[in-house]
Amino acid sequence: MSYKKHYSRYLAEHPNSLHFAPHSHHYWPDVTRDAQLAYWDDSARGVDHKWGTIFGERVPAVQKYLAQLLNHPYPEQFVFASNTHELLYRVISSYAPNKPLKILSTDSEFHSFSRQIRRLQERPEVEFVSIATEPFATFESRWLEAIQQQTFDLIFTSQVFYNSGIVAPELNTWIDAVPSRTQIIIDGYHGCGAIPTDLASYADRVFYLAGGYKYLQAGEGCCFMAVPKGCQLRPEFTGWFADFANLAKPQKAQVEYADDGMRFAGATMDFSAVYRLESVLAWWYRDGLTVAAMHDYVKQLQQAFLTILDEVKHPHINRQNLLAKDLNHHGHFLTFKLVNAETVEQLAAHLSQHGIETDYRGERLRFGFAIYHDVEDYQQLKNALTQL
Repeated sequence: MSYKKHYSRYLAEHPNSLHFAPHSHHYWPDVTRDAQLAYWDDSARGVDHKWGTIFGERVPAVQKYLAQLLNHPYPEQFVFASNTHELLYRVISSYAPNKPLKILSTDSEFHSFSRQIRRLQERPEVEFVSIATEPFATFESRWLEAIQQQTFDLIFTSQVFYNSGIVAPELNTWIDAVPSRTQIIIDGYHGCGAIPTDLASYADRVFYLAGGYKYLQAGEGCCFMAVPKGCQLRPEFTGWFADFANLAKPQKAQVEYADDGMRFAGATMDFSAVYRLESVLAWWYRDGLTVAAMHDYVKQLQQAFLTILDEVKHPHINRQNLLAKDLNHHGHFLTFKLVNAETVEQLAAHLSQHGIETDYRGERLRFGFAIYHDVEDYQQLKNALTQL
């Protein structure tokens, strides 16, 4: 089955390109254009009163879709922001800056987190423990050992690591070893909408972060966090949305927060991305297009891709240079670890000249897959590789 008809506008803009970077910036389906215009129309009709439509209709609709997508029992626990970093820092700001803060994470988190942690470590009160994800074969045991040996205030880990595509250990393999006072944050950005995810058992325990820029296909500007049911943290980094329902009431000396996910909300933002996300999730729901079905489709694409590599026998881009050989616990992009960054840059430039759009990080070259690919498209890749 081909899904290309749903992406006709983006594909028309790039008729000679094979986009192998949807894990970086996913093509938007056609439904998002109508959603963008719907936001304009609602703003024109409502002007200052549009917030009633946004918070009364659009936000609840997306909350319900996300809860269904992730099998999360509490739609009201989803809160939105322009980026995940904003939401992450609200959780961190719940801890007093003059008190000790001990954080566990890995060496493979996205740049925003790693940069923020480096800055926080300039505080003498902050202690950071980082576990190397490589070698992957022993990561799960080393991760669990770290959790068992020490007590942390905060644990942060990706669902799928952005620099490899490796799926992190399942929550049920380590969460029972975490004390109840420790906050757990899962960065689901490279997993949500790609890897089937079930949060039902963790809805009162885990913060789950993700957004529309990648596999949710709605573009930048719409990120969200599932907040544990009953969470009573009081983020210092807060805004007027965080108690929106009581805005008209007299404000007390004690800063109050919503009793649901909105306690981690910020302030005024552009909600057009929320409209776009609603349109994507509504399309999936309407057509019965599940994450599991898309994941199976992508796995078929990946196998077709690897078959072509086996045929071409390229000296660099080959199965032997895959960073992870086992694709059973893998996201929707494949990472090749090559001899050096210069080789990667040269290969990426050559591929781009032949309409093959990839992305790279240092000595790692990444190929991503999406449902707007067909197996037949990969003949273009085969032609490009044979000319390298």
